[in-house]
Amino acid sequence: QVQLVESGGGLVQAGDSLRLSCAASGRTMSSFRNYGMGWFRQAPGKEREFVAGITGSGGVTGYADAVKGRFTISRDNAKNTVYLQMNILKLEDTAVYSCAAKVGMVYTTKMTQYDYWGQGTQVTVSS
Repeated sequence: QVQLVESGGGLVQAGDSLRLSCAASGRTMSSFRNYGMGWFRQAPGKEREFVAGITGSGGVTGYADAVKGRFTISRDNAKNTVYLQMNILKLEDTAVYSCAAKVGMVYTTKMTQYDYWGQGTQVTVSS
């Protein structure tokens, strides 16, 4: 079992930056590098969507077109933590951001293929 806890959300103005963190823990959790990780977001009235993903080693990352060039996903396997650096935030980035872990070292854009989810952290971008 893996528990994921997100932090770092908040209220910011358009153009600002935020860094989200997702800390993983669990008594039976295997090495953190064995999990592909993803960030997803859900805006009010919309479906949850893929934002970014990273492989277990951190060597391969992927992004949704809407955030490419502005967001960066990274991980520190020694700290069992994955990050999402968000720059040049836009109003449309307002959403609840959740991290997810997938057994196996690859990530996927499909949320149904993730095994564990955090509760999410709210990001609100104002004008």
